[in-house]
Amino acid sequence: MARTKDPAVRTLLLERAGHMLRTREPITLRSLVAGTGVSTMAVYTWFGGMDGMWKALRQEGFTRLADRLAAVTMSADPVRDLTALVAAYLGNALDHPDLYRVMFDATYELEDAEAADQTLEYLVQAAGRGREAGRFRAATVPLELAIQSWVIGHGLVSLVTPGPLPRETLAHGVPMLTALFVGTGDEPERCRRSVQRGWKSVAG
Repeated sequence: MARTKDPAVRTLLLERAGHMLRTREPITLRSLVAGTGVSTMAVYTWFGGMDGMWKALRQEGFTRLADRLAAVTMSADPVRDLTALVAAYLGNALDHPDLYRVMFDATYELEDAEAADQTLEYLVQAAGRGREAGRFRAATVPLELAIQSWVIGHGLVSLVTPGPLPRETLAHGVPMLTALFVGTGDEPERCRRSVQRGWKSVAG
């Protein structure tokens, strides 16, 4: 009888690779499996080789990001929601710094580039709701606003994970996003309140 593949082995190898990235250990086929209790054949069984493992590692980062974004509860306040999605992006990077480092390394292709692109769609939808609600100007392009919001989050967390700035730096996200959304048409005081509510998940 053929043995059933254990998905825990795949997770183990991906976590091991992420740890080695963080500790700056050279990653080879043999060093990857060292101490894991599995053979080098497991890398071929699950990934088809080291190139496939790197693709899967990048994809895993976006998979966890998608799960994090999907868990954000939407409200009647689209500006709060857009901010909460940016905060969720930061939270995912802080919780999975090893995967975050490799997510945007285009040296290796993604297993499913379309699925990775869909993570941005969460922000696009929130930006579109903000336009429909009159919080943003009618001429606002949701994709552009989503990208601008993502850039703020990505820039901040890139300076904090893995450094050189302290986590307190993330607090700059509130005035930066507020300025972006006010510049897109939102009323300043209302916008500030919405952004502060959305930012709570990363403020702690």
